[in-house]
Amino acid sequence: MQLQHTIWLFHAILATGLATWLSLAAINNLHAFHDAVWAIGNTMRMDPLRQDPTIQTPLLRRARTSLLLHRLALSVVLALQLAAAIAAWTGVALFFGAGLMDALPWLNLALCAMAAFLLLMHLGGLWFGYWIAQEGLQTTHLVLLLWTLALFFLFNADLISLRCASVTSS
Repeated sequence: MQLQHTIWLFHAILATGLATWLSLAAINNLHAFHDAVWAIGNTMRMDPLRQDPTIQTPLLRRARTSLLLHRLALSVVLALQLAAAIAAWTGVALFFGAGLMDALPWLNLALCAMAAFLLLMHLGGLWFGYWIAQEGLQTTHLVLLLWTLALFFLFNADLISLRCASVTSS
């Protein structure tokens, strides 16, 4: 097998995997909307800090118990997940039909939406002190952000190297 074919295959697997992951994340939140609202509410109410052993912190003032607010937070995340999934599948279709360069704007758009919803979850978690009692959730958000960055650099490697070459030659 030739090198360019293995690179194409690797891109194909990762683009399809990204689209599939984004779709499953959105489908899971649609199918289990009530449970996802509860999970978000758990963090926003800061319930883990109130469990034994109770952690007394001034951050507890930030707790939000509004079910409407929890639903709104999930709705924003879900809208971004759906937009990301649609953009990713559009990118996959273009990738298989025309190649990476035609797919790249759509894959990048999917990664932008993914970064947006992951940052919303991560920054929201930081606001509600999840690093204190939900370290696994924080780690998951950070790892997914790193995956998003890695995919961006992988998909855009040729453009990035061209840009670096033009900067160093000028």
